[in-house]
Formats: sequence, structure tokens, C-alpha cells
Amino acid sequence: MIQTVTVDIINSNAIRLLNDLELLQLIRIRKETETSDTVVDWINKYKGKMTKQSLSEIDTQINDFNSIFELKCINLWDMG
Repeated sequence: MIQTVTVDIINSNAIRLLNDLELLQLIRIRKETETSDTVVDWINKYKGKMTKQSLSEIDTQINDFNSIFELKCINLWDMG
């Protein structure tokens, strides 16, 4: 009886154990390569999702973000 099971390896020791089981001819390991079906086409996924902005608008948003970030860092520094 042959069954196929997909396993996510979360600990490198598991690979050693699986290799040992393969040496005992209890299992067969097949390594799958990533197919083009699972690769995300980021350009087409997000194409047209963002509105066009002028460079000055983007610059303003970045400066606002940096100001907020700096304030939060100063507040954390004062608390510590």
C-alpha cells in the first residue's frame, strides 16, 4: 500500500530522521521544485491597484511617516 503525504519541515532534525527512514526503505523522499503555477506574478496581481500620485504627494507622505516614526521612537526612549 502506497500513500502520498505532504510534510512541512519545521525542524532540520526532521530531515535527518526522514533520510534514516528512507535508508531503511520504509519511505521514499521526493523533493518537489516550485512550479510556475505557485510563483506569484506580482506585477499582474497589483497592476492598476494603486492610484498614480505626484512625487510631491509621495514625498509628503514619506515625511509624515518619518515624523510619526521619530516621535514614537522618542517616546519609547523616554519611557526606557
